[in-house]
Amino acid sequence: MKISLPQNVKYIIKALQQQGHEAFAVGGCIRDSILGRIPEDWDITTSAMPEDVKGVFKRTFDTGIEHGTVTVLLDKVGYEVTTYRIDGKYEDHRHPMEVEFTRNLREDLLRRDFTINAMAYNEQTGLVDLFGGMQDLKEKRIACVGSAVKRFEEDALRILRAVRFAAQLGFAIEEETQGAILQMADSLKYVSAERVQVELMKMLLSAHPEQIEEAYKLGITKVILPEFDRMMLTKQETPHHQYNVGIHTIQALRHIKADKILRLTMLFHDMGKPEMKTIGEDGVAHFKKHEIVSERIAKQVFRRLKFDNETIQIVSKLVLYHDYRMPQTKSAVRRAINKISMELFPMYLMIRRADTFAKSEYLREEKFQEIEAVEKLYLEIKENKDCIVIKDLAISGKDLLDMGIPQGEQIGEILQKLLDEVLEYPEYNKKRFLMQRASLFIS
Repeated sequence: MKISLPQNVKYIIKALQQQGHEAFAVGGCIRDSILGRIPEDWDITTSAMPEDVKGVFKRTFDTGIEHGTVTVLLDKVGYEVTTYRIDGKYEDHRHPMEVEFTRNLREDLLRRDFTINAMAYNEQTGLVDLFGGMQDLKEKRIACVGSAVKRFEEDALRILRAVRFAAQLGFAIEEETQGAILQMADSLKYVSAERVQVELMKMLLSAHPEQIEEAYKLGITKVILPEFDRMMLTKQETPHHQYNVGIHTIQALRHIKADKILRLTMLFHDMGKPEMKTIGEDGVAHFKKHEIVSERIAKQVFRRLKFDNETIQIVSKLVLYHDYRMPQTKSAVRRAINKISMELFPMYLMIRRADTFAKSEYLREEKFQEIEAVEKLYLEIKENKDCIVIKDLAISGKDLLDMGIPQGEQIGEILQKLLDEVLEYPEYNKKRFLMQRASLFIS
């Protein structure tokens, strides 16, 4: 097999070989190249010691030299070059206490997580595949190198990576690896919240976000996202739904594009349902005000997983308003846009559509027609540049001060009253008219 290496990668490998060292491109870049995907980055493994690597290249910096990694800078791009190594004992289910450098490529590949990530390549030797990585790629299988239990005992993050790779590549996790995950899932408690967040997002943004169901079956979400498990155990006895809350959520994830805000919103939009479920005398389930609880849970989980404040703010707002309904009139849509914001309203419409796709077929066409009617009104409002928020008013707080209204709460209250009228009658948004109206509100 021939793999096309970037010129800088060829240069690094050749430069090391000319000094008597072995060197290969290794890991994910080889996997992706074989699959016809564009690698995000190129890693190189070598028999050269870190100080030897630094001696070969003019511009280097230490990125993990205690673990044998030196970054070589070429054309303003960094390439990680790591010495063959054997990992020592892992003390925290994440990091080896020490590493031992080796001259043996096999020993270096043996420490890696999955067979598909344990292949190496250079133009002189060709593909080095000692653990069946090519066969697993052909059979679309995620399998550990050697003992799956040992691999996960060493680094619990690999448990999440197994499901994430399955989601990104559309692969299945092989039986022994599944069994090891079930046995070792509890060790995910040793993984930092930041790393859990990264792996969760990669899975959610993949072509197969439905792999979160596999994470549930393997006991992963029980540790990192127990709120999801509660959804999987909550039935929806209503003609509007055909799935339990968890499967409905998975279907909603599948029906919305791979955008961070949108996928997170769909993951959290119904998380309040287990807490708010009631059953009527007719046996029909109700989940009144679940969106309020869903927003609260979303904020709690986001803080636990160390999400940034902007993501928390935007997603929580969309979760709160994900099922917001309004009459199909311009005034009602303007008020809805005021609540949700002009910027987020297109996302709200996408969320409503995905949510509807994930429900039963009961009144589905009518629901889509309603969404389309609201979208049409939204586009007309946007085209007309109707006033939606206080800053769009033809009058300002300064104008009220000039009228003699003292600075304070009354100014804000008057502006809000004026906005309420303009949302209903956009033609009122004229300065002279608003000043006349304002004079009527002065106490």
